Amino acid sequence: MNDNPSVFIVDDDEQVRSALTLLMESVGLQTQSFSSAYEYLEQFDASKPGCLILDVRMPGISGLDLQARLSAEKIHPPIIIITGHGDVPMAVRAVTAGAVDFIEKPFNNQAMLDNVHRAIELDAKHRGESSRLQEVETRYNALTPREKEVLLYVIAGKRNKIIASDMSISQSTVEAHRSKVMEKMTAKSLSDLMRMALLLKLIS
Repeated sequence: MNDNPSVFIVDDDEQVRSALTLLMESVGLQTQSFSSAYEYLEQFDASKPGCLILDVRMPGISGLDLQARLSAEKIHPPIIIITGHGDVPMAVRAVTAGAVDFIEKPFNNQAMLDNVHRAIELDAKHRGESSRLQEVETRYNALTPREKEVLLYVIAGKRNKIIASDMSISQSTVEAHRSKVMEKMTAKSLSDLMRMALLLKLIS
């Protein structure tokens, strides 16, 4: 897989696509352009990093419709909305729904590049968090039901003696389960375990 981020450009206006492609390539960014949302969706691959520059008004699937479809994905490129003057209220709706920003046509080149770099950084951050969550979920799923139960007691701040009483097992058994939890979760400390529990939403 190519780990270099791409700028995905979706606009039915060929001149806009060409202008954006030249602008991105002028600063060393690789691009892929599409004339419709359908065309973009046919090749969509959530594993590809980057950002998406998306026109609001397009035939068929609109920019807002495409944004809604992508929001159902676990991870997708951050979206920058480009819009004509009459589409500003729609663009504001898109930003409210999670788009990084909206830029009116004709766009300022530097403003566009600034937003693209910000979106790519945001994408890298999200992908790092997603990868970390997957790792922690894999470790958590390797715990036995009893170990998961002990984990919940531990992150609730219960002492081994109380856990043993509540679970009707010996304190030494609790200690053994607790040790296994730390080992399987690869937690170096209680605070480390707590951070993983927060990530897993076991605590709020």
